[in-house]
Amino acid sequence: MSSGFAGPTLEVRGLRTHFFTRGGVVKAVDGVSFEIGKGRILGLVGESGSGKTITGFSILGLVDPPGRIVEGEIRFKGENLVGLPDDRLRAIRGDRIAMIFQDPMMTLNPVLRVDTQMIEAVRAHHPVSTKEARARARDALGRVGIPSPDERLGAYPHQFSGGMRQRVAIAIALLNNPELIIADEPTTALDVTIQGQILYEVQKLCREGGTSLIWITHDLSVVAGLADHVCVMYAGKIAESGSVDDVLDRPMHPYTKGLLGSVPSRNKRGSPLAQIPGMTPSLLNLPDGCPFAERCPRADGDCRAALPPMVEHLPGRAARCIHPHLEGRA
Repeated sequence: MSSGFAGPTLEVRGLRTHFFTRGGVVKAVDGVSFEIGKGRILGLVGESGSGKTITGFSILGLVDPPGRIVEGEIRFKGENLVGLPDDRLRAIRGDRIAMIFQDPMMTLNPVLRVDTQMIEAVRAHHPVSTKEARARARDALGRVGIPSPDERLGAYPHQFSGGMRQRVAIAIALLNNPELIIADEPTTALDVTIQGQILYEVQKLCREGGTSLIWITHDLSVVAGLADHVCVMYAGKIAESGSVDDVLDRPMHPYTKGLLGSVPSRNKRGSPLAQIPGMTPSLLNLPDGCPFAERCPRADGDCRAALPPMVEHLPGRAARCIHPHLEGRA
């Protein structure tokens, strides 16, 4: 792993990824900016359709037509990934940057044995022997809790359960000790015990190896125990960002407050489950003002008139809101 670069591992500035459909332009990611330092963990949270996954795909250059990046920079160790030639991107993917997909079959080839796929993932980027690559593969399977890894290497993906396939996909992402991992809800299909083991392994990798991690999820409880920093996305934009403790303990944006209020464990016993009223607006026809205004108890005419800018209301705390929750804060 290279160590000469002193800046952030990843800087995303003004990223806009749009899909040009027959029905119009879908602004899936619209002006997203964030950065992540070496060994740090960023939680990217929000409802389905908020733009989290497309942000991850954009970083790796995995957005297919009719979608494309129309504006912005994605700087990985100082190198802008936007517009890079395909061969250069292929050299970076799977080696220096790895992605764990929500569906493991986006990683696994159903007609190839697991050892074939894992050995190929190592040797595509490193000039090692087949024996050494196989040893790395076996160790990676052990790290994600797969029993009898030597025997499992000779199996095909269909011989694994869904949860086991996901663990194999996670093992492949960890194979080359990447400098950045983008994880798209990778533990959704896993039971709590295995989920805890995976979270421990990725935290250890970040802490000891300096790997940076973007954890994309809608599960706030996972983010609370994993991330250092969190960005809350809504309708293709970042609504709030800050340290994970600050954002989850003292949310400023009404959307973040609504998300936290709808977590069942926060409700008093016997009381109705809190809900955010209404629906996420269509990305084909976003309003001129704040996209959350129609669902927000604090919204007024100013909120509906123009899109609020991202403002740092407190040190290290930014929110895209005219009327943030700042009560009782210095």
